[in-house]
Amino acid sequence: MTGPHAHRQPVSNSSSITQFLLLPFTDTRELQLLHFWLFLGIYLAALLGNSLIITTIAWDQHLHTPMYFFLLNLTIDLGSISTIVPTSMANSLWDTRAISYSGCAAQLFSFAFLITTEYSMLTVMSYDRYVAICKPLHYGTLLGSRACVHMAAAAWATGFLTALLHTASTFSLPLCKGNALGQFFHEIPQILKLSCSHSYLREIGLIAISFSVVFGCFVFIVVSYVQILRAVLRIPSEQGRHKAFSTCLPHLTVVSLFVSTGVFAYLKPPSISSPSLDLVVSVLYSVVPPAVNPLIYSMRNQELKDSVWQLMTGCFPKQ
Repeated sequence: MTGPHAHRQPVSNSSSITQFLLLPFTDTRELQLLHFWLFLGIYLAALLGNSLIITTIAWDQHLHTPMYFFLLNLTIDLGSISTIVPTSMANSLWDTRAISYSGCAAQLFSFAFLITTEYSMLTVMSYDRYVAICKPLHYGTLLGSRACVHMAAAAWATGFLTALLHTASTFSLPLCKGNALGQFFHEIPQILKLSCSHSYLREIGLIAISFSVVFGCFVFIVVSYVQILRAVLRIPSEQGRHKAFSTCLPHLTVVSLFVSTGVFAYLKPPSISSPSLDLVVSVLYSVVPPAVNPLIYSMRNQELKDSVWQLMTGCFPKQ
């Protein structure tokens, strides 16, 4: 990387680091401004979409069901994109790469917390769809208001605890390989590359445990959808099958987008890795999903579309 800001700050340990240098998208001023306006458009779209879903679900009493309660929690997408995009936009606008040490820690914690919570919530939502289709007569019992609150709280607590452990472990490592990160936001692997201590194995152990939990959640989601598919295929009418599966399609699409981009970002072969590709992939899994998820849910959910239209136009149905 070349340019006036592309130096590494020589440091002997993490206590002397006062700031980190993020990876810029480009050193060309025109492209920096293009990046700013592009990210601004994506951010405003995510802000509008998620805010509209939050307002609609809170306003429409007919949407006060477990499925929409979990969907309301899934609007943490807005938090995850707000954690990284404004900082990246500001860096491009002001032609800087610097972020403070405390800002780095806060960004890493927030992003890890929100992403882990989102994945946990997607797992809970697969259970909601499983009960709704495979055990409809027990839906009110298995997914009562108290059970929903407990599952949502467990998802948030999982995200908080995971982020806290990873952040504390990562920033307890001595860093002696400079302060330049190979990413446009803070990720644990990029911090570990700056460590010169064998104690980084502790953080790798935490990552391995987290990966096991992630894989366990993925297996749970797959098994849930296998059961859902079997139940849908037993429905005699084609219209009934279509209606049942259409309630699952938005969730399945969001899960597929979330998992596929994340897996490719972290498990792609080193032989095809490059700074430019890594940058594009990181945008795909950290920025794009929060922007398109509201669109996915609203486009495939007629009930939600109707409520959004009523809220926006004031055309309320007669009681």
